[in-house]
Amino acid sequence: MSMKKFELEKVKALKIGGQMKAAVIPDRFAQGASNAADKRERRTRDAAAGLVPFACKLPAELVKQLNERAAAEEGGVNALVAALLAKGLG
Repeated sequence: MSMKKFELEKVKALKIGGQMKAAVIPDRFAQGASNAADKRERRTRDAAAGLVPFACKLPAELVKQLNERAAAEEGGVNALVAALLAKGLG
């Protein structure tokens, strides 16, 4: 016996509902929601310390060298780039 169009759509809706129930809840709604507040805190601390976000595009090879050197640096990439820029500009 063939199904009518309405019955086919109903079965599709049930399948979709089951898939949605089985899906994992994204972090922004679950336990990871508290991470957004941590980012805000970090931004306010950085602003209080006089740090300003600065983005630029660099060649991949240069970034690789920076990451290798930053592994040995105490402050990480941020401290290394700040030191190199101060040395280069000063």
